[in-house]
Amino acid sequence: MPCEKSGLEAQIQEEKKTVDFDTREFTIEIIAQKYLKDIDSDENELFVPDYQREFVWDDVRQSRLIESVTLGLPIPIIFVAENSSGRLEIVDGSQRIRTLAAFVSNELKLCGLEKLMEMNGVQFDDLPMSRRRKVNNTPIRMIVLSESATEQVKNDLFERINRGSDLLRAMEKRKGIYRGPFNDFIYGECAKNPLMKKLAPLAKAVDNRQEHEELILRFFALVDTYPRFLTHGRGIGSMLDEYMENMNRDFSVQERNKKEVQFKRMLEFVESSFPNGFLKRNGQGVSRVFFEALAVGVHFALEEYPQLSGIRVNPGKWMADSNFRPLVAGKFKTHTPDKIRARVDFVKNQLLANRS
Repeated sequence: MPCEKSGLEAQIQEEKKTVDFDTREFTIEIIAQKYLKDIDSDENELFVPDYQREFVWDDVRQSRLIESVTLGLPIPIIFVAENSSGRLEIVDGSQRIRTLAAFVSNELKLCGLEKLMEMNGVQFDDLPMSRRRKVNNTPIRMIVLSESATEQVKNDLFERINRGSDLLRAMEKRKGIYRGPFNDFIYGECAKNPLMKKLAPLAKAVDNRQEHEELILRFFALVDTYPRFLTHGRGIGSMLDEYMENMNRDFSVQERNKKEVQFKRMLEFVESSFPNGFLKRNGQGVSRVFFEALAVGVHFALEEYPQLSGIRVNPGKWMADSNFRPLVAGKFKTHTPDKIRARVDFVKNQLLANRS
């Protein structure tokens, strides 16, 4: 049945009122400044929301972005949303922005380039001054949603961008590829635990995308590979793929029972000790990086001192700690073994220091 023209147009006009935006251009130098200035206090003007804090690009993919910039190739538009304080929340483009900031801060050494091979092994300060200026002065276009845009509009934009090509998230792929008893244990038992949903609320952008299952897999993988973590040179995703494949092959009844106890014990402790569950503060959704630190740190604290109880923790105080905050801020590389170990040990040691 055809739509009534007047009704359709009225609906279109009403919906368009919620999508107020403008287009801006900033140079890479300005973008890096806006992202890096005050990042340690989580007050940077251009910021990554908690649910996107994980940095997943490897060095080769980052290098290729810098190569594209150097060659003058078009860079996809970045989408941000302005909030009431004037800060710009990155809706889409956090990997690109962090890569650009890492490069101009000499935190990235280029590798794997097949066109500009002379740039392999190069950092920003290795370039001639003329080339550094050209990189810094390269403009990047942004679509900026106004502060009147609702959370629903921002989440809808994020979902449309990231699902437009119908790409599967990593855990959705694993479910189809790595089938077996460990997979069934995660999906059939752990993810259905009501405490998991209560303590780890998800941002709408990742709801119904098997994010809880991803977090559970990370908990077990990091517990079992502590303290080495085996992410060198390949990233957390490849490590998780390998771990899930191996566990499906070797998942015994004894292993299943042990992991069930570990998981439930960890959740019950978090419920009793952390008023906001796995959230750093009341916010949009749980951060993978912070979840890992908290869940794995709690596990090892309980392994060392099973009687640990009666503790009430305010993670806000931890976030004010200059040693811990950078480990969960998601500035550049979030899953080097040293960073994972440092944030897990911080949580464990903080909890054990308060035992009665």
